[in-house]
Amino acid sequence: MLTLTDTAAQVIRDLSSQVTESADTGVRISTQTDGTGSLLLSIVNGPESDDKVVETDGARIFLDPTAADMLDDKALDADVDEGGGVAFLVTEQHP
Repeated sequence: MLTLTDTAAQVIRDLSSQVTESADTGVRISTQTDGTGSLLLSIVNGPESDDKVVETDGARIFLDPTAADMLDDKALDADVDEGGGVAFLVTEQHP
């Protein structure tokens, strides 16, 4: 199952709270439909019916079935630059 680093969890909580106060808000990771295998991240009010939900320290990630398979053994990290820009990184899980 996808894991979140502490930094990624904090960034996701911050992003979710900026959009809405709903407890169901989170970041959805879905696969692009253009066949490239690219992932799309978006802030949403809740999961789709077939999404897998990953929750870490109050940060919620919703994964579409294809993304869930692709990221099953991965970790999600985040990097925040000096200007406040966020980049998410997918890495190998560390034991």
